[in-house]
Order: sequence, then C-alpha cells, then structure tokens
Amino acid sequence: MTLQQLEYIVAVDKYRHFVKAAESCNITQSTLSSLIQKLENELDIIIFDRTSHPVKPTPIGEEIISQAKIVLYNAEQLKELVKLQKEEESGTLKIGTVSTIAPYILPKLFKKLTTEYPQIHLSVEEARISTITDKLLRAELDVAILPTPIDSNELLEIPLYKERFMAYVSPNESFYDREQVCVSKMPTENLWVLREAYCPNSSKFTFCCRERGNAAIYEAGSIETLVKIVDENGGFTIIPELHINLLSYEQQKRIKPMCNPEPSREIALVVRKDFVRERLINILAKTIIDVIPHHMINERVKKYSIKL
Repeated sequence: MTLQQLEYIVAVDKYRHFVKAAESCNITQSTLSSLIQKLENELDIIIFDRTSHPVKPTPIGEEIISQAKIVLYNAEQLKELVKLQKEEESGTLKIGTVSTIAPYILPKLFKKLTTEYPQIHLSVEEARISTITDKLLRAELDVAILPTPIDSNELLEIPLYKERFMAYVSPNESFYDREQVCVSKMPTENLWVLREAYCPNSSKFTFCCRERGNAAIYEAGSIETLVKIVDENGGFTIIPELHINLLSYEQQKRIKPMCNPEPSREIALVVRKDFVRERLINILAKTIIDVIPHHMINERVKKYSIKL
C-alpha cells in the first residue's frame, strides 16, 4: 500500500469516473486502474463497484476511502512539520466558512494573501456549519472560519473576534423611531430571518429560535437578500455588525443597536486537534484580524501567536 494508491482511490471517489480521476492525477487510466487493482488484491477487498455508472465505492470501499483521506491529511501534516522547521510560507490551505461570514472576510483575505504570501494557495468552500464541521472531521478541509461554539471534542477552536448583531428596521415599522431595540420585547411580526441560524448556539438569541406560531417569520438564504426584502416589503431583520459597511448611507440610517441582552457571536478558526500547520494558521489568523476592526478582535490573539 502506498500514499499514491490512496490518492488514486480518493480521486476516483471524487470524480466517480476512472478516466477523469486519471486526468486529475496526471497519469493514464490504465496505470490508475492497475494500481487500484493491486491495492484491492493486497487488501483482499473490492473498493469500487465497476458495474455501476457512474462508478461508486462498495460499502467497505467507502470506509477505506474515508480512512485514506485521513492518512493523506496526516502525510501532509508531516510535510508541514518540515516546512515549519524551514520557516517556509507556502502550501495549499483548504478553508471552509459560512455565508454569514464569507462576504466580510474573503475578498480582503484573498487580496492580502495573494500580495503578501504568493506561495500560499487558498481553496475556499462556503457551506452550512454542519457540512463544514463534517468535512473538517473527515480531513477534507484544513481549517474553518465559523461562529462558535462547535459541539465536537475532536475540533479545536481558536477565537478571533466578537461581533455584535444589529437590527435593520424599515422606516414603516412601528418601533423605527426607537434609538435601540430591546431583544426581550422585540415583536415577532414582520421578522425576516435566515434559513440557517447565525450561530450554532442559537438558544442564546430569541431571534434565532423564537416560537413561530402565527408570526410572519420568513426565511431567506443570505443577509443581503434579507436587507433587500426589508427595503421592498417593510418589517425588520437582524444583521452582523460587519455587514453595516456594505450598506448605503441611507440604509445605514435604518440600523438600530440591540440590548437586554446585546446579542453577539464569537468567530473562530476551527481545526482538527491533530492539526500541526502552526505557521500557516498564524498567517491566516494575522491576515483575518488585519481586515477586522480593532475593537472586535480577541485580546489574546492580539498579543500572542497561536500555539498548537
């Protein structure tokens, strides 16, 4: 069994096609098939059902592929240890995040890393929190930028910044003239919310988990969509603090602070506990906090580098 063979079965699982998998690995289809066949013979199992179209793993094959991803991940970790000793600032970093964070971080993150660390290549995926954490656990992602806490003993959370939530209120709403919105007295009518909660610990916030009953609560897929819905239809919604800078001058007049309690969320880097790419994680953390307002940044990450 070789790492190369493990790479090949992971590629076939990804593309569900031997020819496409071979092309992605820059080898011929016959070579790829031959080496996978040798692995199957060595393990005395069938990894892929070749009669299926598209090709798919057998039940035992799925387990082997899952373990192969972790072995390949750990092999990359070993390479990273060498780079760390040489202080090399290079490599590919596979990042996962969610739609309520991505618009505020990714554009500037890409720009800064491309300019300051051209040898670091980012591969970023935007998905639901549950999907991102599952991929971290399966070693399909290196790091995630997520609201926390995350309910997993296998993952490590590194706090980066704390973000408040604000109410975005239509001028037609009855409480528009109030200086701030009291969370405990916030009405249920005309509240527009996201399809997925703003943070995993949504039980802290009544706007994430209130009883719906007959209230006119609607669901959308992005914060930008919610803002446009309020502009066109009235009512109000809840937005993260960092979204304010994306609003026009007129729209910013509709922002109302929230109180009793003031809702907020902590954003963190999340990695597997066996993650060793300390230099890259520090570069990523530094780049992110460089694009975040200073008052929001976690005090510890301001002063100290991350030690894994």
